[in-house]
Amino acid sequence: MKNRRDFLKLTALGGAAVVTGSLIQSCDTDKTKGTAVSKQDNKNKPIQKPVVISTWDHGMQANIPAWEILNNGGSALDAVEAGVRVVESDPNNSSVGIGGAPDREGNVSLDACIMDHKGMCGAVAALENIENPISVARKVMEDTPHVMLVGKGALEFAISKGFEEKNLLTEDSKLKWEKWLETSKYEPIINIENHDTIGMLAIDSEGNLSGSCTTSGLAYKLRGRVGDSPIIGAGLFVDNEIGAACATGLGEAIIRIAGSAIVVELMRHGYSPTEACKEAVERIIKIHGKDAAFQIGFLALNKQGEYGGYSLFSQFNFAITNKSKNELAYTEYNKEWT
Repeated sequence: MKNRRDFLKLTALGGAAVVTGSLIQSCDTDKTKGTAVSKQDNKNKPIQKPVVISTWDHGMQANIPAWEILNNGGSALDAVEAGVRVVESDPNNSSVGIGGAPDREGNVSLDACIMDHKGMCGAVAALENIENPISVARKVMEDTPHVMLVGKGALEFAISKGFEEKNLLTEDSKLKWEKWLETSKYEPIINIENHDTIGMLAIDSEGNLSGSCTTSGLAYKLRGRVGDSPIIGAGLFVDNEIGAACATGLGEAIIRIAGSAIVVELMRHGYSPTEACKEAVERIIKIHGKDAAFQIGFLALNKQGEYGGYSLFSQFNFAITNKSKNELAYTEYNKEWT
């Protein structure tokens, strides 16, 4: 699999698909803005299923096991867990799981959450020494009365469930961290793997939705920092009556607007997946203004199997797999700042 840093050096993107959003059925006016707001009527639409989408080009790798489960009649929950586990276990990926970039003290800590069609959810944060935090998050959901476990408690719980401890700091990540220590300067770099995530959304053959989100967080972060990825409503949200959404990028900005929950709620009010993601990005812009020199991206999948996304800057891509396609697509983005 190509490293995304190399992948993004390619400037000839003529063959890439651009997500244009779902078909707009009608148009109302938002009187507070004086602008047209698209509305959908999904009551009689057939559901396109199964479908799986996931963030960034590593989503192509993740979609393989997820689609195998979905295509064989398996559940969306099993699919979104199995899919992101592949990326967590890839030592060449510096933003998720083993090989993830460490904090400024050299510790690799992982965050993840998972949510099913019944509204059940589980999460772990600041989890160290466990390769697949998404599976620990599922155990939290299924085997405890809680939603989130963190730090030492999360590790102890994982061990009690049979997960094996291992050193997650690969030699490559260690060398990069030691190089960073020479200046100890933190600068978010747009679309570079010092802050990225894999988020995955799926709808299965039964029409049920689930989602997952997992990351090693900001490279060289303060020890104990937690972003949006394990937070239900920020990095991920699922409402089986409406749709699901996930986020990637600078977690602090996403948390401030409860990003994924906002996207789903907008779809509840008739926005298409793309339109809902765009509105969430615009809310972040309202807060940060021209200081928003960081990437933010949202993906959404509605109950009809329609999908879309939107980002603050260009080059946010995602993998889409269904019965008719298996490809990497690029979302629309805020062209005013690019």
